[in-house]
Amino acid sequence: MLAALSAIAPPRGTVVAGKMFEQTFKNIDDVLWKEAGCTTELDYTEQTSWILFLKYLDDLEEERKGQAQLKGKPHSYIIDPPHRWSAWAAPKTKDGAFDHNKALTGPDLIDFVDKDLFPYLHGFKARAERPDTIEYKIGEIFGEIKNKFRSGYSLRDALELVDELRFQTQAEKHELSHLYEAKIRNMGNAGRNGGEYYTPRPLIRAMIRVIKPRIGERIYDGACGSAGFLCESFDYLRKQKTLSTKDLETLQSRTFFGKEKKSLAYCLGIMNMILHGIDAPNIVHTNTLSENVSDLQEKDRFDVILANPPFGGKERSEVQQNFEIRTGETAFLFLQHFIKTLRAGGRAAVIIKNTFLSNSDNASVALRRELLKSCNLHTVLDMPQGTFQGAGVKTVVLLFEKGAPTRRVWFYRLDPGRSLGKTNALNDEDMKEFVELQATFAETEKSWSVDIVDIDKETYDLSVKNPNGVEEVAYRSPQEIMVEIAALDAQAAEVLAGIRGLL
Repeated sequence: MLAALSAIAPPRGTVVAGKMFEQTFKNIDDVLWKEAGCTTELDYTEQTSWILFLKYLDDLEEERKGQAQLKGKPHSYIIDPPHRWSAWAAPKTKDGAFDHNKALTGPDLIDFVDKDLFPYLHGFKARAERPDTIEYKIGEIFGEIKNKFRSGYSLRDALELVDELRFQTQAEKHELSHLYEAKIRNMGNAGRNGGEYYTPRPLIRAMIRVIKPRIGERIYDGACGSAGFLCESFDYLRKQKTLSTKDLETLQSRTFFGKEKKSLAYCLGIMNMILHGIDAPNIVHTNTLSENVSDLQEKDRFDVILANPPFGGKERSEVQQNFEIRTGETAFLFLQHFIKTLRAGGRAAVIIKNTFLSNSDNASVALRRELLKSCNLHTVLDMPQGTFQGAGVKTVVLLFEKGAPTRRVWFYRLDPGRSLGKTNALNDEDMKEFVELQATFAETEKSWSVDIVDIDKETYDLSVKNPNGVEEVAYRSPQEIMVEIAALDAQAAEVLAGIRGLL
């Protein structure tokens, strides 16, 4: 069991280690900036990830070896001698100094990594006994991530920087996971594509505090990206009480489940969960929406769902066939999936575009009707513009329970008192009032309740005006409009292509 599973808070002395880690990360970014094969923040995060993962894995092996020796048991290494970190990335002399004579560099290093190391690591997927093992995850990661370093000298610089890091204490692992989260956040801030992988952590933590997951419940995110919801849920649960060995085993293998379609996001999610202390994350690399919701069985359902499905995506007609309410809108298909995947009595918090509340098309109306009739939609949290960096969309959070129809909906409009942006991001203090008021569904200038009998039964429109305060006028940003136009153009092109195929 990883020491990272300890529920002990990191000591205050980790500040010094944190500064060292932070400087090392900056130095690695400087190396990547000069590397011709790396041109974006996404590249920086991807390339840092695979190097960091192998160094972390090497330290994990040494930790497990030490634990086995204390118990008088032999230790079986995951990685064979020629491919261990100490053999190719950071060979040492007998006195512990870096061995420049043995260290590969230049074209030789690139040749080894591309033709020997990555194929060997990818082979773990076929050699692993089960998908829920760290060996299988190693194989999947190195089947998806590609080495983009073209200069072996740049790669050598990056390897030596990472080799300076140590992940052998709880404090060090905590600090590393914190900095890795920061790197994912920076990637998200870099643009729309990067933003697909990052949900602001203060918002995630607020959603978790309202949902209140418990140890023993199965927690699921079908569009998990960098696994922010799962990692934050893990942190929340391990702080709730002193955990028994059984509790730790439950958290390790029977609590967190995710699915992710995109390769880079999948790899980031695996890495993020491992750094947070989950040995072999239960994340599956698949298109969640390719599963027919009518085929779901009770064993496929979950107690808690926390998710932020992608905005503005469009799904092909064959994917839409898997759902009762057919629509090309990816987020609406995900919402159907989550409703069907939730167990009776289960709880969910799902982020979605605020236009879901009022869209008048048949699919939107039908989906609102289904949500209100099959679930208790008890809370709608209206988020301000700028919550998601670079996305240009305004969102709401739907919080609901499965099994009983909606009787009354509590609305809360978040107003942090400032414009949100890259240099003025959402923080935990911004979310504090929402969490406190939601506990009693209190009515204030920012919050109000609506009885289901007062909702139009033809449209099921949920964009109810705030009766207690100044009403915000919601205008779509130019970027959001352009994104929708592009999506509609792509959908029209697909239809035209189909028509031409019939002629």
